[in-house]
Formats: sequence, structure tokens, C-alpha cells
Amino acid sequence: MRPRIAAPWLLLASALLFGFGIGLVVFLGFPSKAPSASASVGPPPGLAPAPVVGAAAPDFTLQSLDGHPVALSDYRGQVVLLNFWATWCGPCKLEMPYFDQAQRTFGSQGLQVLAVDFDEPAADVQAFQDELGLTFPLLLDPGAVVQRLYRVVGYPTSYWIDREGQVSAVHVGVMSERQLAGYLTDMGLQP
Repeated sequence: MRPRIAAPWLLLASALLFGFGIGLVVFLGFPSKAPSASASVGPPPGLAPAPVVGAAAPDFTLQSLDGHPVALSDYRGQVVLLNFWATWCGPCKLEMPYFDQAQRTFGSQGLQVLAVDFDEPAADVQAFQDELGLTFPLLLDPGAVVQRLYRVVGYPTSYWIDREGQVSAVHVGVMSERQLAGYLTDMGLQP
């Protein structure tokens, strides 16, 4: 006697439920313990809305490599390029020199690049900064708290935040020099 196979619709329903569950984990993240004292976030504990274009950028405070606290709200009135990256990310390494040049060129017009590293040791981040000669703040995100707040699912991911603190654009993946120039123009920055 042949073994009985479940109805095809039952298999399809099971696969859809499994896919939905995986999608929720990817979008919402795994439940975790409260943020450590070294990283504070603006919204109350619990799941905050995902930052989307037109919404207020969630505030946070992280330590820079030199040990100083850096809050996103400190840059209200400036255009912020908030970049999420990792030292092991090849595409991140490609775009960083473009960001550094933009900071040097447009900093006087109110551009501030902030680069949030993926939960790596400070020594690794320092070596990366030294290798590329980066001049903008590299921020440490212990436990990837801010990355979860911004729902980062891949590296690099960049958020453009306008002078009023609103998310103006989100760019997932490596940003070319041409794309960067387009965003700078869109944000009202001119060479």
C-alpha cells in the first residue's frame, strides 16, 4: 500500500504560513533584551514604527570612536546622511571615500555624514577608519540597537534626513558617486 500524501492545498498553506513567519522575523526582528546603557534610543521600549520617507527620523545617541556621545538630534538644521555599514562589507568600503569627499565639500553647507557600524569591536572600526582616512564620525552600535530601530536588513543602507529631521530618502545597497551627487542635489546642496 502507498503512503498517503497530504493534499496539495495543505502543503501550499503550510509553505505560505512558514514564509509569512520568516517575513515577520525579517521585518520586525527577533525579540531582544532592553538596550544597554551605552546606546540609548528615542522611542519608548517596544516596537517603534519603521522609519519611512516623510516620517520623523528616530532619534538615538551612540558613542563615536573617540568616546563622545553623538545624538542624531544634535544635527537638527543640517542634512544628515545616516549610513549603516560593517568593516567586512565590500560595498561599504567602496562608497565610504565618496561620503568622505561629500563631507569635506558640503560640510560648510550643512551636510553631516554619520556612519553607524554593525556591532563590531572599536579596534576593528578604528583600523577601517585609519585605512580609508575617513574624517566623519564613525559610531559604535553595541548590540545593533539603532540598526534594529532603523530596520536595517542589509549593508550598506543609507537614510537621508532633511534639516527638519524627516526621512527624505532611503538607499539600500552601495551608493555610486553619481547617485550620491543626485541625492546631494535633491537635498539642496550645490557644489
